[in-house]
Amino acid sequence: MKMFLDFMSAAWLWIAMGLLLAIFFTLFHKIDIKRKKSGKKDYSSEGIALGMCMGTALGISLHINLGVIMMIGMIIGLLFGSRKEK
Repeated sequence: MKMFLDFMSAAWLWIAMGLLLAIFFTLFHKIDIKRKKSGKKDYSSEGIALGMCMGTALGISLHINLGVIMMIGMIIGLLFGSRKEK
């Protein structure tokens, strides 16, 4: 039983992050379907590209793990880009 508790104490953060990402992408997909039906376009791909560039610059300058900060930058860029309509 102690090994299971050790595993859960180490893995709960990854499980929570996976569930939050699944919920986020499910909700984003529903919004995207509504947007495609109405014919509206947004800057989500441009936001992803700029967020990845900003995350890379921030990660290199602050000596943070580059993979993690690029992913965070992409998600933030996607959020900002999806809010602005073309």
